[in-house]
Amino acid sequence: MAGGVTTIVLIAALAALALAAIGAALLLWRRLRESGKAAPAPLAATGDVGADLLAAFEDPLLVVRDRRVLTANQAARDLLGAHILGSDVRLAIRHPAAAEHLARDEEGGEPVRIELVGLGELGRPWELVIAPLPDGSRLLRLIDQSQARAAEQMRVDFVANASHELRTPLATLIGFIETLQDEAAVDPATRQRFIGIMAGEAVRMRDLLDDLMSLSRIEADRFAAPRETVDLRPLVEEVREALKPLAEGRAIRFERGAGEALVAGDRGQLAQMLTNLIVNALKYGRPGTQIRVRLADAGPDLVSLAVIDRGEGIAAAHIPRLTERFYRVDPGRSRQVGGTGLGLAIVKHIVLRHRGRLDIKSRVGEGTKVEITLPRASAGAPA
Repeated sequence: MAGGVTTIVLIAALAALALAAIGAALLLWRRLRESGKAAPAPLAATGDVGADLLAAFEDPLLVVRDRRVLTANQAARDLLGAHILGSDVRLAIRHPAAAEHLARDEEGGEPVRIELVGLGELGRPWELVIAPLPDGSRLLRLIDQSQARAAEQMRVDFVANASHELRTPLATLIGFIETLQDEAAVDPATRQRFIGIMAGEAVRMRDLLDDLMSLSRIEADRFAAPRETVDLRPLVEEVREALKPLAEGRAIRFERGAGEALVAGDRGQLAQMLTNLIVNALKYGRPGTQIRVRLADAGPDLVSLAVIDRGEGIAAAHIPRLTERFYRVDPGRSRQVGGTGLGLAIVKHIVLRHRGRLDIKSRVGEGTKVEITLPRASAGAPA
């Protein structure tokens, strides 16, 4: 009996010592943490639910304490680099407008909002929100402002361009309408001719508005890289078949030089790009000549798509300005064939959104070649 009592007392004493040791360790850890001598473990490494919450957000998010990045979600690592974990936040977000605020160790207070431009991609606007957390750390959120800014610029540009370009056809329509109101002054043949001109001006206004809206939508999405996998070979065939009625007997020859021609893109925009190029070639190429659409390899990671015509060609002085809005080499001929002056501007912005390259080569009297180089789709891109 005495031996049993002694064993129980010994076990109780050992348990008390263990609890005391654990309590002392916890107290010491708490004091070290409060004094800043204990380096906090990254949330991503501890499996804390906070890391799961950050991962659920599409915006780049970082948690910072003592100017060190404790954790960052995937969006933040994609934007700033995987190396930011554990680094000084001023090195993670290298921007002069944010440096002063990132250097502070503020507790409490209201969130701070800072406008940043060019972080991650030249010209891309962001809003950095720095919000203090109860435990002394700070939550940094980067909000992409490119869509909002592009939408605002789209409205401004649309009003300016539409008011300028619509002025001439509207003046023409008003003039003819005023003339037609005086029935005695216009004979039936002249009336029909005037109505035909008015119909043509109305169609031109409709096409102009359609192109302006299309260009505005493309510009609004310019920072959103397309993620769909598009096979260019069937796309070229579809566009070629759709444009046969406009070709009026002229051949649109498809030269398939590429093996696999998969690119990461927006299928509708790529079809619009190719349509604009072929329509331009049909308009400005010589009657009876064929249009060549050539698909070729441009290296292990690139695909080349070229549209080649045999027409009057373009003088070298005009080539750098061809993709400007409403720039026309020959304004009279452009209006005669129904051009809005926005076709190549739309092509340029589609190529920019697809992270591609646009090259225009032309010789007077020989013709023009417009070549688009696009990056191949990655193996993990969704079909």
